[in-house]
Amino acid sequence: MSFTQAQCSMCRAVLESEAGQKTAEGVNDGIVYLMAIPYILVGGLAIIIYRAYKAKHKN
Repeated sequence: MSFTQAQCSMCRAVLESEAGQKTAEGVNDGIVYLMAIPYILVGGLAIIIYRAYKAKHKN
């Protein structure tokens, strides 16, 4: 499993100067979470539209 870094360079510079990396990991997880939500919503909407289209043309 590979992990990606989703921090901008400014955030990374500030967060890497800390002694502990817990805050940096939390910020990175938050960025990935915010990035994933629109894809999940659009995918769910596409499934709903596909099922409605399929049900309409089945009858």
